[in-house]
Amino acid sequence: MELILVRHAEPVRIVDADGPADPPLAERGAKQAEALAAYLGAEPIGAVWSSPMVRARETAAPLAAALGVEVVVDSELAEFDREATSYIPIEELKAAKDERWLAMVEGTFEDNGVDPAAFQAGVVRAVDHIINGNPGGSVAVVCHGGVINAYLAHILGIERPLWFEPKYTSVHRVLASRRGDRSLETLNEIAHLRGTKLLAG
Repeated sequence: MELILVRHAEPVRIVDADGPADPPLAERGAKQAEALAAYLGAEPIGAVWSSPMVRARETAAPLAAALGVEVVVDSELAEFDREATSYIPIEELKAAKDERWLAMVEGTFEDNGVDPAAFQAGVVRAVDHIINGNPGGSVAVVCHGGVINAYLAHILGIERPLWFEPKYTSVHRVLASRRGDRSLETLNEIAHLRGTKLLAG
């Protein structure tokens, strides 16, 4: 089967919220989600899964509508910082060499109360459940940069939990066999954003 991992579109910036920051899409993010739906909407995708976080569900909605399917939400597809009170785009943290960016690169985000191994194990469990439930099919999973990093690191044997930077609405394709083999087909596919003003970062 073909597993299509998609990072959510660009959300609004939230700093020091009263509870967990769970931002909706920014105006550009909504346009990115529509471009994604136009790009993948003609493919034979039989199901769309999503993280429960607002930015992922709002990204998944246009694609699901284009395909004529309902979005299936799985809490284990949520990002590792789901309890954080701020959401600052990782591109901004990187440009500023923010300590939070450096911690993520170094894989030390357990300092923020996150166990990287437990997070990755939950991601692998959730994604394998989707794969096993859709033999021979094609499924899109709209989630987060950390989730995508964790799963692809697992199948490629990479120790660092965060090892590359997925773009907003980037597509990452994995071929999964019934024998348990996993092959990375594409990484950071953003053809739907080329030639537009929608490519952030």
